[in-house]
Order: sequence, then structure tokens, then C-alpha cells
Amino acid sequence: MPDRRLEFARPPPVAGIDEAGRGPWAGPVIAAAAIIAPCTHLPAALARLDDSKKLAKRQRQALYDALCQARARGLVWFAIGRAEVQEIDRINILQASHLAMRRAVANLPFLPAYALVDGNRCPPLPCPAEPVVKGDGRVLAIAAASILAKVTRDTIMAALARCHPGYGWERNAGYGTAEHRRALQSLGVSRHHRRSYAPIRRAARLCQDIEKNDEFGLPQN
Repeated sequence: MPDRRLEFARPPPVAGIDEAGRGPWAGPVIAAAAIIAPCTHLPAALARLDDSKKLAKRQRQALYDALCQARARGLVWFAIGRAEVQEIDRINILQASHLAMRRAVANLPFLPAYALVDGNRCPPLPCPAEPVVKGDGRVLAIAAASILAKVTRDTIMAALARCHPGYGWERNAGYGTAEHRRALQSLGVSRHHRRSYAPIRRAARLCQDIEKNDEFGLPQN
């Protein structure tokens, strides 16, 4: 379980930073920056914070709600940043993830003295920062950020699914599931797909070939 040892060993206030959505074929990448007040007595719900990937959807939502309640009480501060599909395609997913992280930090109500970033690289930030491999399972503030980013992104993808039904984004969050793959074959590529990703490039080429064959009356394979 994540704890606060690394946070307490760094100059406060310390922000934990994580992202959600590097792997999906569609939708933005979302980052969160979370600062937990340097007190020893936190609400019991926050003691259950963990890597979002280890939690069921219901648990993530409950912890997200607990973080929002803690923010209202002045025990937690957090902010979200995002990078859009067009930015992912233009600068690549790693750089877009770092861009979303920088935006999350910029959206905080105050600048942290230090940042602990999940992963093995840090984006350029306006404060000293340190990467923490598997940090969402080691550092409480990063675990909080992982939940905030994941729930926020899932909510965004569910909203996009209502505008673009058929891809199953409300279930797969844009990941390359069998359902999503079948939908690409039948519905084609949407404006929310990451065209720099190989499966989307292939699907786009297939759609172009089908349209070309239709134009010239050629048989389909």
C-alpha cells in the first residue's frame, strides 16, 4: 500500500502527479496533480488510496468522491490537466503526457515546493521534481493523482461515447478491445481517434481503400 514516507522526506507542500490514458486508441490523455495536507490524521477513506489499476470502478469512484470531500475541508488540493488527440498525434504520447502533467501543476491553486511523478521520467516543471517508478503503489499523493486522472478520463470517455456510439468507449475507455476493433471496421475512424497509433493508421487506410473501390466499382476483398 502507498504511504507518505517519500512525501514527508521532501520539502512541503509535495504534489503527487500521475496520468491516465497513454495506451488507449482514442480520447485525450489526462493528468492529475494532488497535494495532501502534511498532517498525520487524515480521513479513514484516504488511508485506502491505492494505485487506480488495482481498484474496481466502484472503489475508484468512492475514493474520488472522498478526495473531493477532503478538498472541501482543506485537506487535499488537486487539479487536472489534459492533452488532446491532435497534440498526441503531433508530439507523441510521452510528450503529450508530460504536457498534461505540466498543465495539471499549472492549474493547482498554488505552486508545490516539490513534485513526485509516477514513472521513470519527469516533465519540465516549475518546481523540483523526482520520478518514482511504480509510484502510484508507493506514494499516497501519487495514488490520489492516479485515481483522480482515471475517474476523470473515464467520465470524459463515457461522454464521448454518447456522441459517438458504437465504439464501446463507455466500457473500454478507448482501449483496443475486440469490441473497439470491430467498431473501427464497421464505423471507421472518428475525429477522437489517435491517428498516429498503428491500429488506427491501418483502419484509416482500410477505410480509404474501401472508399476508393466503391468510387471505381471494384470488388471488395
